[in-house]
Amino acid sequence: MTYASSHRLLRERGICVVIPTSGNVATIRDVVERTLACCLDVIVVADGPTDGTLDVLLSIEGITVVPLAKTSGKGAALKQGFRKAIDMGFAYAITLDADGQHFPEDIPTLLHANQKHPGALIVGRRKGLDKAERSFGSKFANAFSNFWFAVQTGHYLKDTQTGFRLYPLRKLRGLSLLTARFEAELELLVFASWHGIEIVSVPVNVFYPKPEERVSYFRPVPDFTRIFAQHSAVPLGRHLWAAPCHWPLVADRSTQPLFPPLLSSLRPPHRPSLHFVLHLDCKRLS
Repeated sequence: MTYASSHRLLRERGICVVIPTSGNVATIRDVVERTLACCLDVIVVADGPTDGTLDVLLSIEGITVVPLAKTSGKGAALKQGFRKAIDMGFAYAITLDADGQHFPEDIPTLLHANQKHPGALIVGRRKGLDKAERSFGSKFANAFSNFWFAVQTGHYLKDTQTGFRLYPLRKLRGLSLLTARFEAELELLVFASWHGIEIVSVPVNVFYPKPEERVSYFRPVPDFTRIFAQHSAVPLGRHLWAAPCHWPLVADRSTQPLFPPLLSSLRPPHRPSLHFVLHLDCKRLS
């Protein structure tokens, strides 16, 4: 697929790219310019950077910059990026990280998946995660996230921590409920699965810079503690009472439902959903 045809198809399907950054002055220009080569509609959320990232962004023509006054976290940056994309009339948003980990050249892979599965949430499953040189915290974070996704949805995905995704903006649920930090990406997957949005996993390339060069939203001790508290407190209640009347769809040959007969037998079919009692604003974006 040529860049010209990719540009045309992305525009026709209402797809933009949203890039959150909390401070990636060393990589942001390269990431944004490579993204522009693949997609003409790029929104960058500058999440209160103090390292000169915003100055670099303002010097790049042809992008939309959403500056935030202070660093609020990846979840907050994604929310602002999604809302801007919706305001601009886009139907879908591809998200990728600003640290150079993701290859913008893989955008056509997500576009192709969107053509085959319109309305689905496309997850870019990073190739070679098992062999990549990653910290223990990074490896554990992905396994931890995969586990909670399985517990809360009854399905398993190999890579729930990837930030390279394509979101169907008008199908997003519970956007106002997202936590501000990086675990918001797991919450988006869970909310989507609960509400019957098909989740499609496709392989994408990944680059891991040297540990000393990486800039991450992730803080091992406080983030693990917070995630464990959040997701262990009410996973069963949220799963039994908050899901809609149909089970989630996960389209990936490597993903299979986990214990669906047990979960199906546990779900009361005629009780009102406490999800809407506890979270009154969890509704479809329009």
